[in-house]
Amino acid sequence: MARFRPTGAPGASATGVPADRAAELAAELGPSLAELTQAQEEAAAIRAAAAQEAENMRRMAAQRAEEIVAEARDQAPQVRAEAASAVRRPAEAEAGRLLAAADRAVTDVRRRIAERMPALVDRAAAQALPQTEKPGRSR
Repeated sequence: MARFRPTGAPGASATGVPADRAAELAAELGPSLAELTQAQEEAAAIRAAAAQEAENMRRMAAQRAEEIVAEARDQAPQVRAEAASAVRRPAEAEAGRLLAAADRAVTDVRRRIAERMPALVDRAAAQALPQTEKPGRSR
């Protein structure tokens, strides 16, 4: 029914051919739609190639990550030793300073002992030994 649309104004009948809009649209849009189909196929091929390239990149990145982790594990003992050495050096220097201070303190104590010992020995001996003679008394 839609095929037999009037081609002119209502009224007296005019000679005409029924309009085939579907054929007209297909003839007009056919080349454009064909190009669109080709573009869609090209886009699908590009997407597939990109997906493959992305998968290859992920695989290569995962492999590189594994290599980096293995390398880090191999270097870990050396890095730990270097870090410990960096901490140990200041601690050893501090220990050296403390030992030197202790040596100075020991030397000072020994010097004071040497200075005070004779007087302390005399005092202890005087208190421990009975005095045989007291001043003013004769035996």
